[in-house]
Amino acid sequence: MSAIVVTDLRKDYGPLAAVDGLSFDVREGECFCVLGPNGAGKTTTVEILEGHRDRTGGEVEVLGFDPGSSGREFRERIGIVLQEAGVDDEFTVRELVTLYRGMYPRRRDVDELIELVGLADKAEARVKTLSGGQRRRLDLALGLVGDPELLFLDEPTTGFDPSARRKAWKLVDNLKELGKTIVLTTHYMDEAQHLADRLAIIAKGRMIAMGTPDELSEQHSDDALISFRLPAGVTAGDLPALGSVQVDGPQVTTRTRTATATLTTLTRWATDRGVELESLRLAQPTLEDVYLRLIGGAGDG
Repeated sequence: MSAIVVTDLRKDYGPLAAVDGLSFDVREGECFCVLGPNGAGKTTTVEILEGHRDRTGGEVEVLGFDPGSSGREFRERIGIVLQEAGVDDEFTVRELVTLYRGMYPRRRDVDELIELVGLADKAEARVKTLSGGQRRRLDLALGLVGDPELLFLDEPTTGFDPSARRKAWKLVDNLKELGKTIVLTTHYMDEAQHLADRLAIIAKGRMIAMGTPDELSEQHSDDALISFRLPAGVTAGDLPALGSVQVDGPQVTTRTRTATATLTTLTRWATDRGVELESLRLAQPTLEDVYLRLIGGAGDG
């Protein structure tokens, strides 16, 4: 079942097509990530899905509703975590979560939710005293307070230190285990790699790739990277034919489009000579490598 179905979505601003014929679906219970450079149309697309921006053309269905014409019943079933939420700094964390909780028919327990986002020790602290990362956790709590079926996360870990980011990832993983559907936008490729079941890469309002992180790596990258340290008494000239080889002191790196064959040639050579290849490593291109290759000259326009 699909929680979101988008067909030929368009959003025009005069002669500018901010969103230019996007089509995709988001399955129930998955984390779907939208990637793209600044100005690609990510925020516009997500705001249309949330019902905060009108579309110029195309069809959009979210939880069975047209978000452009739906009212309270639709909004009660979604949660939104914006990049920056405007809240009263004089409230305490508990007061603010309690206030938002009163707006929804389905309500999560206040203390349980504050604990869930890692703010138990800040429950009585005023919002103005929170750090940037703590404010983002509060934003997440406010997005979850109505126990939504579908959660929109816009750059949810901006301002987090590495430890806080990992905790936030764990929270998103927990939400997925509860069957929540999540639409995520992020500029962190490792975050998308870890959290996304599937992702879409868009540029200049158009879809340029969609699939799982592994699928995109396999479909849109040619070279694997094999690296190792030269054994004692062995020079680069002693190596078998491995294609394009780069030598930096004892460290050897080769890029190959036939990883299995190249690795077999190398290990057979080492076995025949009775030498051990220290730090032998086969690395596939990362999601960041794939993203940068696909975006190419799209830039931040």
